[in-house]
Amino acid sequence: MSTRADGYEDAERQLGAAGRAKPAAPLAGAIGQTRFVVLLAVAAVLLVAVALFILGAIMAVSGFWNAAQAVLRGDVASINLAVEFLEIVSVMLKAVIFYLIGVGLYSLFIAPLNLPLALGVETLNDLEGKVVSTIVVIMAVTFLEHFILWQQPSDLLAMGVTLALVVLALVAFQVYTHWAKEAQMHAQGAPLQAAKRDLFHHGRARQAATAGRQGPRPAPERRGLRRPARRGAVVAAARRRAGTGGASR
Repeated sequence: MSTRADGYEDAERQLGAAGRAKPAAPLAGAIGQTRFVVLLAVAAVLLVAVALFILGAIMAVSGFWNAAQAVLRGDVASINLAVEFLEIVSVMLKAVIFYLIGVGLYSLFIAPLNLPLALGVETLNDLEGKVVSTIVVIMAVTFLEHFILWQQPSDLLAMGVTLALVVLALVAFQVYTHWAKEAQMHAQGAPLQAAKRDLFHHGRARQAATAGRQGPRPAPERRGLRRPARRGAVVAAARRRAGTGGASR
C-alpha cells in the first residue's frame, strides 16, 4: 500500500512539475467541460431503467394475482406461472443493466460516486464487464423459460448451442478486458489516478487557491464575541467610577 501511495505522489509531483513547466493547452479547460454532455445519456438511460423497474413491478403484481387465482383453482404446478415469474426476473435484470450504465457513466465522466466504486466499477472496462455478466444471466433465464415450456426440442437444441457460443464469446471478451485492465494499471496506475484527481478536483483546488490569495477572513463568531466583552468592560469601568465618587463624598 505504501509503495502504491508513493507512486501516486510521485506521479502527482511529475504532473505538477510538467504543468508548471509547460503552458496549458488552448481551450483545454473548455474541452474538459464538454464531458457534462454525458448527462444527457445518463438521464435517458436512468429514465429507461425506471420505466423497466415500474414495468417489472406491475408484472410482479399481475403474476401474484394470477398465482393466487391458480391456487384457488387447485392448479399449483402451473408451468405458465413459472415462465411468467422468469419473465419478471428478465425485465428486472434489464432494468439493472440500464441502471448500472447510467450510474457508471456519471461516475466515470462527471464525478465519482460511492455506489459504482462499491460495485467495482472504476473504469469503462469494469462497466462493460458488469453489463456482460448481466447479459449472460438474462440469456440463461431466457433459455430456462423455453426449456420449461419444452416446445419444439430441435429448435430448443439449436437455441442452446447458439447461446452457449455467445456466452463463450462474452466470457472470453470479459477475460481479455480484465487482463488488459490489470496490465494497464500495472504500467500506468499512478498517472491514471493522478489524472483522475486532477480532473475531478480541479475546481476545488482552484477555489482553495483563490481563498488562499485573498487571505484568511475573520470568523463571524469572534467578531460577535468581541462586542459583549467591550460592553462588559465599559459597564465595569462605569461602576468603579460610580463607587469611587460615592466613597469620596
